[in-house]
Amino acid sequence: MSTKIICIANPNGGVGKTAIAACLAHSLSVKGGRVLLIDPHPQGQSAIALGRSPEPGVFYLLTMGMSQQETNFINSWVFCSGREGLHILPGDQQTMAAQTVLSAQDKPVSAIRQTVSRFFKEGPYILFDTAPSVGGTLREERTVWASDLVIVPTATEFLSADGVGKVLGIMSILPTFYDEQTCESKATIEDLEQRFASSLLPPIHCSTLLREWAARGRTIFEMNELCRAAREYQALAQIVLKY
Repeated sequence: MSTKIICIANPNGGVGKTAIAACLAHSLSVKGGRVLLIDPHPQGQSAIALGRSPEPGVFYLLTMGMSQQETNFINSWVFCSGREGLHILPGDQQTMAAQTVLSAQDKPVSAIRQTVSRFFKEGPYILFDTAPSVGGTLREERTVWASDLVIVPTATEFLSADGVGKVLGIMSILPTFYDEQTCESKATIEDLEQRFASSLLPPIHCSTLLREWAARGRTIFEMNELCRAAREYQALAQIVLKY
């Protein structure tokens, strides 16, 4: 099985990117595949949510070369998340400085896929949890180019859904914070179905547990593996496995 690169991308914040990245990564790892979650957020949100500290691993990944010595050094920043099969390469504030380095090195748009190719023998899935408005380093044109599958989360509200068509290279749209009791959520889903029927994924409903998981450093499966949110993420993982 060849390695698949999955990007969770939306330039807007507050749409659930980190929850999707962490919960999808955990679900895929539970199903038996080694997963590497790359966390380029300057605040290290995925790392923190999984109970680890922000680290400069992503900066080194983006700015160092492909020699065996450099690869060994980068691998030293890949940590076990405490969950079998799920590893994380954390980022921190230094990630922002990588843009300056990449610009100085004049690296092409293909640079991200090339640099993560060093991990292809390690396992079947690499996930990017992109940060909002991080500039040219990990903007959608770079991560989308690097990825085999792009998941674009959008909150089921008008302004969030209205901007989803502007994301470069949309492949799969994932509605989040869906509340079937509200007219706005229903109307947004109907609009998305009309605009992106062939690429629309089943929605992730609003959930108290999804609001609390990151603060507890536990994924939705560790909070309650039988709850609706857990079942929805398991269903999402099944779709990804078939891709």
